[in-house]
Amino acid sequence: MHRFPIRVYYEDTDLAGIVYYANYLKFIERGRSEWLRLLDVDQGALQRQGFVFAVRRVEADYLAPARFDDLLEVETVLRTLSPARIVLDQCVLRGGQALFRACVTVACLAASGRPARIPGAVAARLQEAAIAGR
Repeated sequence: MHRFPIRVYYEDTDLAGIVYYANYLKFIERGRSEWLRLLDVDQGALQRQGFVFAVRRVEADYLAPARFDDLLEVETVLRTLSPARIVLDQCVLRGGQALFRACVTVACLAASGRPARIPGAVAARLQEAAIAGR
């Protein structure tokens, strides 16, 4: 499991001071990027090799509102790993309370935009994370 802190800024909120619903997707994107960084997966190097990760599917539940200046945590857990995709459970929490939950499917794509196998070194790091529960 990986945890990443995020502060809610004014720009993240609507006129009522509540986080705009689409911004939760930005929050979990940052959580995924930091999770990969922690695993030493260099997405820039991966792109230069002709591969990218792209979100294929998101199932989301909005449970409670976050507000301006809240300190949140994005929790990322690897659910499943296949040769060409990663499925993650992600949660945005405030003080341990779940505000937003999502199941995110990320596909590995080649430069052509077609699905591709996750490169071996990256797949090995992801497999290690799955075993270690990171």
